[in-house]
Amino acid sequence: MKAAVLYSGGKDSSLMAVILDRLGYDVELITINFGIFNSSIPAQESAKSLGFKHKVLNLDKTILTDAVDMIIRDNFPNNGINHIHHMVLEHLADEYQVIADGTRREDRIPKLKFSEIQSLEDRKGIQYLNLTGIGYKTINDTSDRLFTLQKSESNIHNSSDYEMEIRVLLKEKGYDTNEIFPQHIQSRVIGWKENE
Repeated sequence: MKAAVLYSGGKDSSLMAVILDRLGYDVELITINFGIFNSSIPAQESAKSLGFKHKVLNLDKTILTDAVDMIIRDNFPNNGINHIHHMVLEHLADEYQVIADGTRREDRIPKLKFSEIQSLEDRKGIQYLNLTGIGYKTINDTSDRLFTLQKSESNIHNSSDYEMEIRVLLKEKGYDTNEIFPQHIQSRVIGWKENE
């Protein structure tokens, strides 16, 4: 059975892909793009280094612009990023029976409530999987065992998550993204550890 994994090129979504692959799913990594900035390059490189099929899915730009409007209104990214994630999952649920992402226990965004997950699965007749039961320490330990990671301060060239195109659009509108998004370290998968 084919499983779509929303893919940023990071350790969380890479780990989700590996888990599903080892469980026998036909994994297809999906990176979302809205046509503002080609943020998919890091994910394409990571997917290639792990040997997974990868697809860039171009979605309607209004999803992104609506999210950016929310972020500007709130002066905080959470509602906007969650809006994108919900819209992306709804879209993927029309094409795939199994959808997964790297959302883990401590993540605040993007995050679906259990009632939202159940609604999505029931309405669309799909399965949705994530890493919600797995904590940060376990993700780090497992990822360090499996992957070679490149760690650097987050910027528009080292990740393919929703935040990258949001940053570009905010900057085009004259906003300082450092006031909205806290600086953080981004871990991008660049290959397997030698023993894998």
